[in-house]
Amino acid sequence: FNTLKMSIYIKIVKYDMKKKIILIGAGGHTISTINLVNSTKEFKIVGIIDNLAKGKILGYPIIGSDKDLKDLYKKKAIKYCSIGVGQIKNYKTRFKLYQRIKNIGYIIPKIIANTAVVAKDTFIGEGTNIFNNVLINSKVNIGSNCILNSGSIIEHDSKIGNNCHISTGVIINGKVNIGDNTFIGSGSVLRNNINIGNNCIIGMGKVVKKNIPKNKILK
Repeated sequence: FNTLKMSIYIKIVKYDMKKKIILIGAGGHTISTINLVNSTKEFKIVGIIDNLAKGKILGYPIIGSDKDLKDLYKKKAIKYCSIGVGQIKNYKTRFKLYQRIKNIGYIIPKIIANTAVVAKDTFIGEGTNIFNNVLINSKVNIGSNCILNSGSIIEHDSKIGNNCHISTGVIINGKVNIGDNTFIGSGSVLRNNINIGNNCIIGMGKVVKKNIPKNKILK
C-alpha cells in the first residue's frame, strides 16, 4: 500500500469495527438518541425499528417493526439495541420494550455522551442513556433502563432506581434516593437527604423539599 491507500484502509477497518446497533422508536426522543449514540464513536446505527413510521430519520432507515426484532438479532447478527422512546406519560412502554429485547438476547448498552461528566465511582446500569452536559458526582448509583437528559445534575451519594427518566436541567442534590419507574420533570430541584418513592411523577419546575411516597403525582 502507498500512504494514501493505507490511510483509507485504516479508516475502513475502524469503521467496520464499530458495533452494529438498532434503535427502537421514531419520535422526538429518537433524534436525541441518534445524536447520543453517534457521539460515542463506538456504534454504527444500521436502522430504526418502529411499528408505524416509514422512511428515514436523520438519514437512518426504518428497517422494520417490533415483529422483526428476532430476525434482525438471529439472521442479521445485530446484537446491540438501544431504546429511543421516552417516558413522559408512562414508564410502561419503555419498560416493556426493555424486557422484550433483553429476552431476545440483545445487549442493551449504557450510552454516555462525550460531553457528560461522570465520576469514576459512579455505577450505571445497562440500557441507561446519559445525554449531553449531564454532571454526575461521586458515589452515585443509577439503575437500568434510565434516561438522564441534557444538563441534569446528580450530586454525591444519590441513588436512582430502574426505569427512571430524569428530564432536562433537573438538579438532584446529595443523598437523594429515587425509586423505580419515576419521572422527574424539567428544571425540578430535589433537596438533599430526601426519598422519592416508586412510580412517582414530579412535574416541571417543582422544588421538592420533603419525602414523596410511592405512586404520588406532583403536577
